[in-house]
Amino acid sequence: MAKSPFLTTVDATCPPALLEMARAAGAPRVAIARAGAPLPMQAAYEATQAGIMHPVFTGEPDAIRAEAAKLDWDISSFPLIEATGEAEAGKAAADACGRGDADVLMKGNLHSDTFMRAALARDAGLRTGARLVHIFHITHPSGTGSLTISDAAVNVSPNIETRHDATRAVVNLLHTLGNAHPRVAFLSATESVLPAVPSSGEARELAEWARENIENASFSGPLALDLILSPESAATKGMADDPVAGRADAIIVPDIVSGNAIFKSLVYLSGGCAAGIVMGASVPILLTSRADPPAARLASAALAAICRSAGTR
Repeated sequence: MAKSPFLTTVDATCPPALLEMARAAGAPRVAIARAGAPLPMQAAYEATQAGIMHPVFTGEPDAIRAEAAKLDWDISSFPLIEATGEAEAGKAAADACGRGDADVLMKGNLHSDTFMRAALARDAGLRTGARLVHIFHITHPSGTGSLTISDAAVNVSPNIETRHDATRAVVNLLHTLGNAHPRVAFLSATESVLPAVPSSGEARELAEWARENIENASFSGPLALDLILSPESAATKGMADDPVAGRADAIIVPDIVSGNAIFKSLVYLSGGCAAGIVMGASVPILLTSRADPPAARLASAALAAICRSAGTR
């Protein structure tokens, strides 16, 4: 099968700086929902070897031990909570976090809707009153820059209030990662407010709200993607003095389609390493995907360790 010439040949690499921050933060206890499958077990093994995770396995014990044996990994010193099937394993992992036996919740071999249903169950005790938002912190292969995107995986059509929470979460995350004054763009298809493009008016509203309600950050919108990424486009269109245009650190998207498309473009076309995390619960949540490369899984675990240590949610 022919491969698209647009696809990068660069393999994603977990940013060393992110790993260093995670090690300094200390390894959290990570409850892995239904861990008995190759991908979650490999991720747990690599994160444990890197010193950024203490796994708490949930699921079928025989399957978990068999996958660990394939890696020649002795897991006898780690907690193992027996659970059968997706729903039971999801509940076991979420409950472990809710009662304080784990610090991070991680998706293993179960469907995302089943996993998130367990995380959101009232008896799990993980709700905080904030909306859950998914954030990707994507680092360039050179390690010289990053771009943070919300929401590419959880909220399909986030309303204004959900995007308020997403904006706060993104700024809090970037502050935690050492960016003292992040530049946040609100995405649309134009830099002008047009009645025919609802996201443009919403972006203007969001930018005005953020300037009034969130400190230590700059905000601008509406901005099309070229104005978010390119200083040349910003200069050509008379926006060189805009505090965000052409140099954004983060993008708040109007819907899951645009967020998902931008995230996958940065990964598949430029080799970016996407560390993903769900914020808004009492613990960080790792909503991993079968398509995630090992570097992204490791980076996501590192991000969770940093957020857990800092109390960022």
